[in-house]
Amino acid sequence: MNLHGKDIKIFSGNSNRALAEEIAERIGLPVGKATVGKFSDGETSINIGEVVRGSDVFIIQSTCDPVNDNLVELLIMIDAMKRASAGRITAVIPYYGYARQDRKARARDPISAKLVANLITVAGADRILTMDLHAPQLQGFFDIPVDHLHGGPILAEHFKAKFQSLDDVVVVAPDVGGVTRARKFAEVLEVPLAIIDKRRPKANVSEIMNIIGDVENKRVILIDDIIDTGGTIVNAANALREIGAKEVYACCTHGVLSGPAIERIQASQLEKLVMLNTIPLPEEKRIDKIVQLSVAGILAEAIERIYSDKSISTLFTQR
Repeated sequence: MNLHGKDIKIFSGNSNRALAEEIAERIGLPVGKATVGKFSDGETSINIGEVVRGSDVFIIQSTCDPVNDNLVELLIMIDAMKRASAGRITAVIPYYGYARQDRKARARDPISAKLVANLITVAGADRILTMDLHAPQLQGFFDIPVDHLHGGPILAEHFKAKFQSLDDVVVVAPDVGGVTRARKFAEVLEVPLAIIDKRRPKANVSEIMNIIGDVENKRVILIDDIIDTGGTIVNAANALREIGAKEVYACCTHGVLSGPAIERIQASQLEKLVMLNTIPLPEEKRIDKIVQLSVAGILAEAIERIYSDKSISTLFTQR
């Protein structure tokens, strides 16, 4: 593909190769030739196997587990492209790791999300394409343009197709911080909203307090941006069932699923957990309760729009 004198090239690190290949296929391109590995001493080794001079380069890499390895791969790939005189470099980061370290919650805390933004910028990225940042204001941590996509419409379409009727469906925010996200999701589905008010005594431990809204004899959809250890969503599902919810589903953009998450989800009151493939789901984590949907379509369309210098915001209004 060649437009106004520059061609487009898609490259991938090791974090989410399957997604990169699906995106490239939708655009009608092969994934660019690049060897991404390690030297014997553990340092990251990058070798770009084709000419990128003057090209519009898109590097697809989620900074998920192993977070630091994937981040360094991305940084060194950007540096390699810059030194090879790529025309423009877009870092396509479906899942942006370190996003939750976005403020000083305690004295002497780092703000790692800002540090990572600085590293990506200094490495030579010209723009960022990402999805559902933990806090939208993270876009301001970058001194380069950020195109911020939303996974909610993909999840909403899934539930519209799944349920013949939405008359008895309620969307629930698992905590007060997620109310804005849940409200938008409820508006798309045109269903009521309920909120779980909880207190978190320490990291990765959540305690349910009370539920604001009517969920009795309803089919409930919990929505969050990230599900990590699964404590919040599982405790919420169990509490909702206890007070009379008929069925409980959960959905999220980023399924980190670390530590005891899979065991918790399997043993929980959840009917299904629906999530997007911004983070790959390894074979050992694939259980019947988990449904994964692809973001390749929306990312491919966004990449084509960036390449063609078209608006990204119209992508949402059209959807």
